[in-house]
Amino acid sequence: MRTLRDNGLSIILATASLLTIGGMLVTGYFVYYHELADHGAAQIGLAAYAASGHFLSSLFENWESEFLQMSAYVMLTAFFFQRGSAESKDPDEPAEQDEDPALRQNDPEVPWPVRVGGFTRFLYSYSLGIALGMLFIVTFLLHLRYSAEAESAEALIHGQPPVTMVDHLASARFWFESLQNWQSEFLSTAVVVVLSIFLRFKGSPESKPVASSHRETGA
Repeated sequence: MRTLRDNGLSIILATASLLTIGGMLVTGYFVYYHELADHGAAQIGLAAYAASGHFLSSLFENWESEFLQMSAYVMLTAFFFQRGSAESKDPDEPAEQDEDPALRQNDPEVPWPVRVGGFTRFLYSYSLGIALGMLFIVTFLLHLRYSAEAESAEALIHGQPPVTMVDHLASARFWFESLQNWQSEFLSTAVVVVLSIFLRFKGSPESKPVASSHRETGA
């Protein structure tokens, strides 16, 4: 029970992710099944669909936008402020996130990269943003690959030649797929930043205390 209590948030989110991916796979399969039927093309099974460009392009397209949102959010909040928001550091007060980690180098409780120092500590200091940025790049490239594969499969159904990844990268279709998700991620983040100035959710670390003033910044 202690494990469930201590890790409940990640367990619930991981479970919700798997369930929704499963739902996306099944519903996407039926969509693709009818598309193939409408064009008189040969049908494929669910396992083959799971490895198809139609499914994987949509999957990585969404992952790409989420990792863009989170990497941008982590990096931007390190340098920019929004007075009154629970999602921002206080522009008038020093933040513990800005503390020089070298000051605690000899503390046995700190992570080992902090104790090692040098470039290792520097890299660790920005590791969250780096990891999220790399995940964005990887999923962007996977989206590009499978989106090109999906377009090629669609072209073959219509008796047209397949497209290359380079051609697809330069196409309006690929950037429309990406930008329609990117804009929503930036908008939703901005909405949370602004709404957290005026609204509260008791018990959530993403909210300011219910009784705090609108001008008070930080959770």
